[in-house]
Amino acid sequence: MAHCNLPRPAPVYGIDIGKNLFHVVGLSCDCTPDQKVRFRRDTLLQFFARAQPSIVGMESCAGSQWLARKIQALGHKVRLIPAQFVKPYVKSNKNDIIDAEAIAEATTRPTMRFVAVKEEDQVDLQALHRIRDQMVGARTRLINQMRAFCLEYGVPLRQGAGIFKLELPRALNDEGNDLSPVMRRLVGDLFADLRRLEERIREVTQEIEAVADREDVTRRLMTIPGIGALGATAVLAAVGDGLQFRKARDLAAWLGLVPRQYSTGGKQTLLGVSKRGNRYVRKLLVHGARSCFRHLDRTRDRLGSWLDGLQARMHPNKAVVALAAKMARIVWVVLNKPGALYERRDPAFA
Repeated sequence: MAHCNLPRPAPVYGIDIGKNLFHVVGLSCDCTPDQKVRFRRDTLLQFFARAQPSIVGMESCAGSQWLARKIQALGHKVRLIPAQFVKPYVKSNKNDIIDAEAIAEATTRPTMRFVAVKEEDQVDLQALHRIRDQMVGARTRLINQMRAFCLEYGVPLRQGAGIFKLELPRALNDEGNDLSPVMRRLVGDLFADLRRLEERIREVTQEIEAVADREDVTRRLMTIPGIGALGATAVLAAVGDGLQFRKARDLAAWLGLVPRQYSTGGKQTLLGVSKRGNRYVRKLLVHGARSCFRHLDRTRDRLGSWLDGLQARMHPNKAVVALAAKMARIVWVVLNKPGALYERRDPAFA
């Protein structure tokens, strides 16, 4: 492998990303490998600063968003590819150069699907959501552990975080139960950890809500029934302007809210929802749809008659997912049309 820092003219480059080493393959006009080089992190950008503007492909993975923004700033067009779409282009054995060659070839496919390059604000906002989600999971594990410890001493506590926080102090202060002094101290320390964790969750949530109040697009997204500050900012962080989707159904499909298809021989077979794509955003939309399904005033909203008909012919859980898919389509419209809002259109005044 030639270690040449001077780029040859190439319309397409493929980069295999590593922690310290980056392997680059340049394709000629007939899509055959013309240059294979390896760089360390500090010299990779120097190579693309010298290269003529071209298409640069890489797998969507940790560090790819930062590198994509840097290479875009140098005048190149960057395409991020999901790793599962690159694998079919790897021939025979596997190494870093073969991976880079496969990435470059996949980049040239006209029907390939690409991941949008995120702005720094989107990455920061997504980090806030992931930190909050991780802490919420830690809170659940902490509560379950304390409940299990108490149950080992014959002290059952009811389910639900709110009820648990009321009943645990009573159990710790009740000298008549069988909790040992050591267990009272241990559970008391865990309960103090729970309070500190909830305070941290509250701070991150307030930071996310401040972003939702500040951004115009999130305020417009929050006009959609079932979408609040968390849902609106999660959509903004994951989707951005939504221009990577040609139509509203593509966004719903990317979120895994459309049926999975297994059709052959002219016979269409639709299965359950695919559950592909961004699991976190899908979860928020489904939870929002469930709340909307239960509490929406159907006599004052144009979704009311549609929900009534849906509820009459299918299980409520299926109706909730169908509503989440419709919410995703409305989200696409709000993102793609400047100034667009959700209009409830009261049937009484329609």
